Amino acid sequence: MPNDRRSFVTNGLLGAGAIALANTPAAKAESRKNPSGVSGYDYQLPAFPKGTRFLFQGDSITDMKWGRNQKDRNHYLGHSYVYLIASRLGVDMPHAKLEFFNRGMSGHKVSDLKKRWQKDTIDLKPDILSILIGVNDVGRGTPTAEWESTYRALLDETKKGLPKTRLVLMDPFVLRVTRLDNDTAWKRWRGEVDRQRAIVKQMAKDYSAVHIRTQDVFDAASKDIAPSHWIWDGVHPLPEGHELIARNWLQTVSQQMRFD
Repeated sequence: MPNDRRSFVTNGLLGAGAIALANTPAAKAESRKNPSGVSGYDYQLPAFPKGTRFLFQGDSITDMKWGRNQKDRNHYLGHSYVYLIASRLGVDMPHAKLEFFNRGMSGHKVSDLKKRWQKDTIDLKPDILSILIGVNDVGRGTPTAEWESTYRALLDETKKGLPKTRLVLMDPFVLRVTRLDNDTAWKRWRGEVDRQRAIVKQMAKDYSAVHIRTQDVFDAASKDIAPSHWIWDGVHPLPEGHELIARNWLQTVSQQMRFD
């Protein structure tokens, strides 16, 4: 791959090694090319119905908010990949009046999501629900079987209470930098995350969800550019890392999600 970062991001995300979904058709889609000329955003934009409500759930990776005032429209989406997705779709689909909600909470495990699921998910009645959770469970020793059973219970509750809501399940991820830069810590963290990823892959099939292979994207990116360029402490992305997540999310959802 070229060492030029712009070329790498385009090739890394659109190539088969990172996202093997390019042949999946998207209904009622039109091509969107970045008007600035910067490569990386030539994607098929789904015809999201007017007023589609997007909800993003998770931990600090999703959170990234200043304060907790959800009415503060300068900060209520934080500055994570959620902000980037909302800004991109807001430019590309201004007449659709899309709504975006970020309910990621720093430090939360899947059991914490369970405690606030009714208020922060069911009551919001999202049309599209995106979930990224898992690294705090690894860090605090939640057994994988317990993590899966709690996660599945949340999905079951969502399917029961919101049968028309579309699901997007994102893989937990980790890179070997700083506090994970020793064999023992790295093997434990990567091993647990890989087990979680296998579970998310299966759940995506079981619940007819779009599956975001986030770890694969970061692994591909780190082959050409140092992992510390994308993630500063092993789990929390830098701005460049959030941009990788946002592009992958938009491309994958646009390829897989259909609106008839």
